[in-house]
Amino acid sequence: MLNFLVAESETADEREARRRHAGKSSGETYAATLRQIRPGAAITIVAPADDDARVFDAGELRAFDAVFITGSPMHVYDDTPEVRRQIAFMRTVFASHTPSFGSCAGLQIAVAAAGGKVRKMPERLEAGIARRITPTAAGQDHPLLAGRPACWDAPAIHGDEVETLPADAILLASNAVTTVQAAEIRHDGGTFWGCNIIPNWHRARSPWRYVGSRRTSSNLALPKMKRRSSGRRRCSMRSTTTPNGPRYGGHWGSIAPSPRKRAVARSSSISSSISPNAERDRARVRAGRNRTG
Repeated sequence: MLNFLVAESETADEREARRRHAGKSSGETYAATLRQIRPGAAITIVAPADDDARVFDAGELRAFDAVFITGSPMHVYDDTPEVRRQIAFMRTVFASHTPSFGSCAGLQIAVAAAGGKVRKMPERLEAGIARRITPTAAGQDHPLLAGRPACWDAPAIHGDEVETLPADAILLASNAVTTVQAAEIRHDGGTFWGCNIIPNWHRARSPWRYVGSRRTSSNLALPKMKRRSSGRRRCSMRSTTTPNGPRYGGHWGSIAPSPRKRAVARSSSISSSISPNAERDRARVRAGRNRTG
């Protein structure tokens, strides 16, 4: 039986506020999504930011198959007790070598814990839909983004962003609003995958599909594609009903409006301008995939 740990990054007040507006805290939403994907898995929810939170050591965290760090309104650049406790927890996760995943603030917490920098977005927040996300050269071969089109849209809402990735990190995806849309972070023997988007809003084509699985892109059922007269392709957007409400076909409820050649060219430009070691990163992703696939 799989054993998962879900770490809320919300404070107690933020959890209650979210329950009033959405019915569940972020951690409870993560747990509900995990139960749909892996029925029977044991799931423990903790809140490391709380002043009375249990303090785990690396050995205790090794009992879990994976750790998930939720999103929240937390600003990881604020020097508060809540932020310090959350970052300390993430450092212990890295030291435990337990695989971990996080979205939104979860990504930012992992970045800060591994020595990177997070800042308030200088121009505007990214809210509702993150548009035209494109993989880097390394991201095109990474399991987190397997099956993605050359360009896609996804649900997101964040006012902070990663300014600088940690030293041993791989940039996986970007868009015009935020340079770091997805990344892999390796630190102190641990590996973290993270993204800005909200995967539990649309799990059919989200990173959740890799929970407790060794599947590769060859196993994935891609959405049906319709070709327009212009030669462009778009994902089918037919709606279906799920226990959590309507769900739309496609990649995270997305469409891919850009021709592949344009998106691939843009991703190559992003990769070379942000990471001078893009080819090295791509080789590392391929090597890791071959070891675990």
